[in-house]
Amino acid sequence: MMDDSNNTANVEPELITIVEGPEPQFSALDDTWALSLLEGPRHVGLEHCLLRTFSGPAMIERCRNAWEQGRPVLLDFPNRLGLRRRLPVAAARYEAIPEGMVLHLWVRERGSTEAAGE
Repeated sequence: MMDDSNNTANVEPELITIVEGPEPQFSALDDTWALSLLEGPRHVGLEHCLLRTFSGPAMIERCRNAWEQGRPVLLDFPNRLGLRRRLPVAAARYEAIPEGMVLHLWVRERGSTEAAGE
């Protein structure tokens, strides 16, 4: 019997799902620390987006649990045409602001052909 515990193709991803609304606003990174998030043999670009959330700590805990289990975290959202897109999340943090909580996500560039199997 084969051990598939390290095979990520058979692993259910953790989804951060935007059910409806406009496509998230993505911005290019100018933070030098972010370049170290996806070190590897070739350049993989990252973009940042900011989302409202009801519970920032719970969202971060979901991400941490998935990463500790070796599961990917994907941002799942509708694009401008209403089609679903999924982008791999490389890092996340939350911030409390006067209006509530926001979730900062660093995701692979939307144009990346490797992004979530596209």
